[in-house]
Amino acid sequence: MDTRQAHEDVDVAIVMESTYPYLKGGVSAVVHDIVVENPDLTFGIIHITWDSSSPTEDLYGVPSNVRWVHPLYLSMDEHKEDFRDLKPGDLRMRGRARTALAHRVFDALEGIVAGETEPVWSLYDEGMNPRTRRYPLWALLGTQEFMQVLQQRCTGLGLSLVDTFWLMREFFSLACAVLGNDLPRARVYHAHTTGYASLMGAAAARQNGGRFLLTEHNLYVRDTVNLMLDRDMALPVTATDWRTFDVPARERAWMTWWIEMGRFCYPSAEVITYLYPKAITEAADLGAPVEKSVVIPNGMVPAAVEPAYQQRLRAVEEIVRGPAERTWRLAYIARLVPIKGMLDLLDTVHMLLQRGVTDFHLDALGPTDHFPEYYAACVEKVERLGLSDHVTFRGVVDVRAEIGSYDLLVLPSYNEGQPIVVLEAMTAGIPTVGTEVGGMAQLVDDPLTTEAGHTWGPAGILVDPLHKSPNMAEQLTEGLTRVMRDPALYAEFARNARGRVEDFFQLSDAMRAYNDLYRELGGLPSREQAAVRGPGAGAAPVLEPVVEPVLAEAPVRTEVVPRARRPRTGFPGLRPAT
Repeated sequence: MDTRQAHEDVDVAIVMESTYPYLKGGVSAVVHDIVVENPDLTFGIIHITWDSSSPTEDLYGVPSNVRWVHPLYLSMDEHKEDFRDLKPGDLRMRGRARTALAHRVFDALEGIVAGETEPVWSLYDEGMNPRTRRYPLWALLGTQEFMQVLQQRCTGLGLSLVDTFWLMREFFSLACAVLGNDLPRARVYHAHTTGYASLMGAAAARQNGGRFLLTEHNLYVRDTVNLMLDRDMALPVTATDWRTFDVPARERAWMTWWIEMGRFCYPSAEVITYLYPKAITEAADLGAPVEKSVVIPNGMVPAAVEPAYQQRLRAVEEIVRGPAERTWRLAYIARLVPIKGMLDLLDTVHMLLQRGVTDFHLDALGPTDHFPEYYAACVEKVERLGLSDHVTFRGVVDVRAEIGSYDLLVLPSYNEGQPIVVLEAMTAGIPTVGTEVGGMAQLVDDPLTTEAGHTWGPAGILVDPLHKSPNMAEQLTEGLTRVMRDPALYAEFARNARGRVEDFFQLSDAMRAYNDLYRELGGLPSREQAAVRGPGAGAAPVLEPVVEPVLAEAPVRTEVVPRARRPRTGFPGLRPAT
């Protein structure tokens, strides 16, 4: 079916993997902010999920400017006609032509490794793109010629021919699920991860004459490879690691799949946005072009948590006045899953008690059903170490309604992007003790200087996540003890937390940046031009994106641009340091 008949054209199609609007979480929250805070644009959601039995309950109440949600399934059970039922005869080619096509496929894949993407795109247009294809490329997989070429070209994988064939079939089936679809039309396709969302965004833009925008909330390729290999999630990954890591043949093949998919998709993006500067350097190591980089941090609306902030101001006054006895209320706000580090935090709680620090209570706020075995291990550890009087697993709560009653946010994660929960706590004037991962240093620790010359200091204490327990737990113990035993330091952290958000992490700035970027990439008039021309005015000519790139020669020498210094037509966030 031609989706252009089923879905109206939109300004922006947001491409998501198993998240918005059917799953709560940080990325979903950011996307919801984007569609809510940009009512002058129309949106569609391309929702990638496993199959048609996946959740379909709208958890956000999507606004009316979201015109459609288009599901796309990865399971081959949903692709019988366009993949599973294809026969060699569907190619309508003789044996010699099938052999030549098989060699073209492997040449194109090797071209990605060499940095050449056009051979794959040519195959896409000929055999995958539903608007232009002349033959169903996936039918090649069932031919004798493909097996013969496979045997010649894949001798270095270290797998048997049968295992190699089934591995290739798995890769081809996933590519078919992503690339073989007729996709709704949009001016801009905005993918919020690399991987399949990025691949689909790039293909949709090519299919419909749109532009492809990529946002890295975190480094998807790095995280996927680390998770697959059961590595520490804080460790870096580079584009050459699949050649050098000492891993089994199948894992090496999957490493290659994820890393080279990223290297294929990155060049297709007109602009790549990141949440924090360090991500640019890490992404460059995975093949991302630095010259396309723009930093747009997450943001908050301070007024939205004003009651919590006023509650915290009173609490800070009481803490500074002292020395009245009090119980420090610590909040862990995250899913109970290994990557979030709760087992390490329980070691910290145990160390605090062993050192005679008992005037605190830790509440774990977040879902416990995402990894039941891990939650069970946490409960068992609490009981075994005798921590029940100091730790409570509260499950899912209304965080915004309750956050003002907590003194400290504790986030011992091994992997984060730029966590909304930290921004929310900071907006309420709550310091953070956590790990220096992702964009945490930018949020919590790095000095930030305003146009007027005021420098905001840290809003908490960060520790090294690679120093695993007991070392990381000991660092967290020392950090928490230091903050709880120094009222003046606590008050300074609380003041800095709110100030950093007000001057550098306002939601309105981030949303303005996305709106400007959508309009520039999509050939739409600016908001000022649209207001002058009135409703119903035609689109402006397609414009080249006007962005301030992060300089290739010094991608990590960046600073946050304070609000007062940002040009109205520019992007808030970070620029090269002068």
